Amino acid sequence: MTKADLVEEVSRAITATRKDAETIVETIFASIVKALRGDDKIEIRGFGSFRTRRRRGRIGRNPKTGEKVEVPPKRIPFFKPSKELKELLNAQRSSAD
Repeated sequence: MTKADLVEEVSRAITATRKDAETIVETIFASIVKALRGDDKIEIRGFGSFRTRRRRGRIGRNPKTGEKVEVPPKRIPFFKPSKELKELLNAQRSSAD
């Protein structure tokens, strides 16, 4: 599913214009990004939680030249699905088999 598909789903579900649905989806994504930038944890009950993890700096290699390169420390987004979401996915898969 793409962002455009998600906008279409929201538009259909709430019988709103595509532009209004796009604003809603953009606002949700912007809120998630803003919270993650502030090192906040986002928890959506029944879906999962988003948070950031820190990666240490390390020495890597340029794959083209083989030269050593210093990779700086950074934060990466991490998603942990909820138990309910896992169960829904597995139940759906079992009934489809």
